[in-house]
Amino acid sequence: MKRYLIIILCFQFGITFSQEKDLEKDIAEAKQYVATGNEMLIKDGNFPKAEGEYRKAIAKNPVDATAKYNLANAYYNSEKYDEATERYIETAKIATTKTEKHKAFHNQGNTFMEQKKYKEAVDAYKNALRNNPKDDETRYNLALAKKMLEQQQQENDQNKDQDKDNKDENKDQDKDNKDQEGDNKDDKKDEGEEEKKDKEGDQKDKGDQGEDKEDKEGEEEKDEKGEPKDEEDKNKDQKEGEGKPEDQKQQPQQVQGQLSPQQVKSLLEAMNNEEKKVQDKINAKKVKGTKTRTDKDW
Repeated sequence: MKRYLIIILCFQFGITFSQEKDLEKDIAEAKQYVATGNEMLIKDGNFPKAEGEYRKAIAKNPVDATAKYNLANAYYNSEKYDEATERYIETAKIATTKTEKHKAFHNQGNTFMEQKKYKEAVDAYKNALRNNPKDDETRYNLALAKKMLEQQQQENDQNKDQDKDNKDENKDQDKDNKDQEGDNKDDKKDEGEEEKKDKEGDQKDKGDQGEDKEDKEGEEEKDEKGEPKDEEDKNKDQKEGEGKPEDQKQQPQQVQGQLSPQQVKSLLEAMNNEEKKVQDKINAKKVKGTKTRTDKDW
């Protein structure tokens, strides 16, 4: 029994020793990858190859803060701020010393400053000072971040006020435009109604003129029909008128629908002549129809 126990303990010890040996090998290889990456980055400025070496180091030893911290710095110098921020956060989580944590938070604050994320930068610098309160550079950066944050907030407030004023101005402008459109519509409507009324008035005036014309023509026709003159009397009047041009000039203008004195005189003479003719005819009939007395008695 004791023999089996010893064998088991020896087996477990061998496994542990082998794991420790592999771990030491991985740590050594990780350090070599980090060194190669630093050399490529510093001497040659070859960021892609340096990034590859740092990634190999992280794969060999994921709990090593050095490889992640150096990779974050490489991203920061290449202005890849989002990738740098991610690596600084990972570094701060796995860092085992306050010095490592302080550096990770300090550089993280610098990355946020480059992105104008001043609120996040203030929080990062505060975390850095918690791990190293004596660092004057971190303290200065914190004061600068606070000042920039205050200015940013003031600008945001001004922009909000400006946006609000612009919106109100646009609303007022829209309202004015709508009112103007309404006024234009009313004006066009009024103009249309006035034009319609004018057209109706013109048509009415034309109708009145037509009626006046018809009345005038009717009066003229009535005058022609109302004068009981024969052709002979008209010619007589015309001859008499031609013989007395001065009298015609002195005669007042005849009013439409009334007979002139000359026409009245001619009319009376014609009536007298006609009556005389009738009387002569009557007298002639009387003479013709009178019986002659004879001397013979019945």
